Amino acid sequence: MSRGYQPEDQLDPRVSSEARGAGTGDLPNTGAVREQGPADGLQLPGREPDRQGTRTVEARAVYEIRGRTYRLRNSEIATMVELGTFRALGKKDLAEFVYGGSDDRMRRDLENLVRQGLVEMKSIPHEETGSRQLLTLTKNGHRFLTQTQSASKAQALHYGFAKPREAHHDADLYRLYQKAAAKIEGQGGRNLRVVLDYELKKRVYHDLAKLGPDRSSAESKRTVAERHGLQVVRGKIPLPDVRIEYDTPDGERARVDLELATGHYRGRNLSEKVRAGFSLYARAEDVSKLRRVLDQRELTAEILSL
Repeated sequence: MSRGYQPEDQLDPRVSSEARGAGTGDLPNTGAVREQGPADGLQLPGREPDRQGTRTVEARAVYEIRGRTYRLRNSEIATMVELGTFRALGKKDLAEFVYGGSDDRMRRDLENLVRQGLVEMKSIPHEETGSRQLLTLTKNGHRFLTQTQSASKAQALHYGFAKPREAHHDADLYRLYQKAAAKIEGQGGRNLRVVLDYELKKRVYHDLAKLGPDRSSAESKRTVAERHGLQVVRGKIPLPDVRIEYDTPDGERARVDLELATGHYRGRNLSEKVRAGFSLYARAEDVSKLRRVLDQRELTAEILSL
């Protein structure tokens, strides 16, 4: 999930002989057949011209999944993986980080994905920032990625919009991820994996439930928290908004827990996140207020600006 990735980098290196012959990158092994453009003698093999005629774009492959036929480019599948990883993304962020600012390329891909029922786009209101266009996978989109094994087996994929506030929060985490991932990769980290808060919450609560009546004891909570790389703070196990797991240059598996703090955070809540060891990020307009809260609590922590 690195910034500025090439869409082909997200896909498994398994491809049918027909698609491999097109020379346009690897595709999942689903029996996909490369869809060729008109044989006018002017196009590169397996490519089709864009509307401006100034560059060529990858032709779409044909996939048969549970009686449905889909026609998709590598870039479109990579976009679906990105959506599934974070559950919801803002359209503007998608254009910036996935398509390198190319609205035309993004528009073509999204039109195709929405038309085939793999992605849903919706304008969702926000009480403070107003409405913005968010994107998510549909159930069929999630099924496609699962059937074609387009994402890493270790990466959980999600689909469908949550409540408006939660959907915006999911989308906000994407920019936070980009900032933190750039720092990790700049230090040599590789093979990044994203774990969202509700995925981590599900694991923690599952382990606590297995303890039965003992689940409320301080010792039980410490044991479960340590198992998941977390801490107990004031009798609770704080969960980060998002965790990034990655391989260090030494080959060790490491992680960083990230929290998107807002100007609405109270002192107690912010204190718990600091004591839990989370890396704090905030929008530029909220940073100074949050630093004052930390000063009042006599806490030392860095708050990074998005």
